[in-house]
Amino acid sequence: MKRDARQILTELLVLNAQGGDAAAFGQLHDLWQADLKRLAVGRVERADAAAEVAQDAWVTIARSLRRLDDPACFPRWAFRILERRCADWIRRRQTERRHAAELAAIGETNTAPSVLPPPSEEVLVLREAITQLEGDARHLLKLFYETGLSVNEIAEVLGVPVGTVKSRLFHTREALKRQLERMKS
Repeated sequence: MKRDARQILTELLVLNAQGGDAAAFGQLHDLWQADLKRLAVGRVERADAAAEVAQDAWVTIARSLRRLDDPACFPRWAFRILERRCADWIRRRQTERRHAAELAAIGETNTAPSVLPPPSEEVLVLREAITQLEGDARHLLKLFYETGLSVNEIAEVLGVPVGTVKSRLFHTREALKRQLERMKS
């Protein structure tokens, strides 16, 4: 395993934070917050909700950090916690939508969901193609390409076999290629 400066710093900060060093935990938060929030935005697709989900994940991380046996596993462990918080948020959102639909059916009003700002020009076509993919496929692409997790790490985060991740990545890439071809024609 190739260890870069960020990984070594992460391990050191985890060890110090496990020993009760609040400043080390703050630095750990600063080091990983952007990655966790970016992943949350990709999963819940709303910037305001992503901030809330990432904050919930950090609360869990703070409470559970002493139980992390291997500091080198912090990124995968933190992403898995975030994944669970995102799944919780999505379940709650689906329940809220069902209730809102029921209220709308009996004449109550429903608020419209917020929308993220449009993507930049240079990635507009690719982003549009990605948005046409299923939510799980989009999330898988974000885990692999944006967060830089390996196939093994993604398998651990999602709680599925490595072969399943490889297969899903292959099929997701193929679907993305087909979508891009449709958009060109």
